[in-house]
Amino acid sequence: MDLQEILESILKGSKYLGTFSLADMLIFSSSRQISALAVSKEGNRQYYLAFLNGEPEGALYVDPEGSLFGDNAVVYIREGRQYVLCDVKPEIIDALVMGCRIFEKGHIRKNISYVVPEIGKKSQGLGVITLTVRREKIPQNGIRVSIRKDGKIVGSDVTTGKGEVSFRVMYGDYTCLVQDRSQVVTHFTVSFDESHASHILDL
Repeated sequence: MDLQEILESILKGSKYLGTFSLADMLIFSSSRQISALAVSKEGNRQYYLAFLNGEPEGALYVDPEGSLFGDNAVVYIREGRQYVLCDVKPEIIDALVMGCRIFEKGHIRKNISYVVPEIGKKSQGLGVITLTVRREKIPQNGIRVSIRKDGKIVGSDVTTGKGEVSFRVMYGDYTCLVQDRSQVVTHFTVSFDESHASHILDL
């Protein structure tokens, strides 16, 4: 069994986390510190990205002419396509990455139109924004919330039992799109910085 077959086998038995653009997936994985496997398929081409503790650690690109691994595969991991992301145990990802490790992680971020900042670079104004969705002061569970910057979705999640969602993003102004159970979408504008890390969105 080759590496692609192993990856497909793992994906079939894993929990689906969502479908994302490359930028959204990097933010989602980083903010949740997850270990996961992503795949995008276009015709006879397949693109795989393995995350360990929120960081992209392995990559594989497959087409009819063969396979590329690690840094050579990252050249093809670009924005502009959708990736299916599945939750995978860290020990499985760790074993997979041995065969397709990414050493130059900066190459992935160069391939996306929305620059995802490195964790820990405070000079760039990076942090976690928490949004609480309420209706008549009651926290709303299971509500889809997306945040948008310069017309691009940079985060999307569903509220918890406390009505909360959190995203790791850069400081700035964002538009929040809240979709309730009746599919009605409400827009909010929020400003995020060190002193404004949480906001209440009243429907």
